[in-house]
Amino acid sequence: MKAEYDFSKGRRGAVMPQAGKTRITIYIDNAVLDGFRARREKAGTGCQTMMNDALKAYLSEAEPPLTEKQLLRVLRQELPEYLKAAAPAARSSEGRRQ
Repeated sequence: MKAEYDFSKGRRGAVMPQAGKTRITIYIDNAVLDGFRARREKAGTGCQTMMNDALKAYLSEAEPPLTEKQLLRVLRQELPEYLKAAAPAARSSEGRRQ
């Protein structure tokens, strides 16, 4: 054992970085954490693995956000029909005002 060690080139953090994973700190509701802990025994895996799998499943089922291109396409299709339907109502309200 050395009398003194040089840590001047040392770095903080995990000793072995894991590819594709990032260490973060989040707050989870106690009830959610308790639920994962209860299922941990049956699953035979850790809570973090189950949470990661649950988040992956949610993301794969969630609909992607609407893009500007999609929105413009829908507006181009729907707006002419909406304006045609609104035109008779606008004309009838003009007649009542005169």
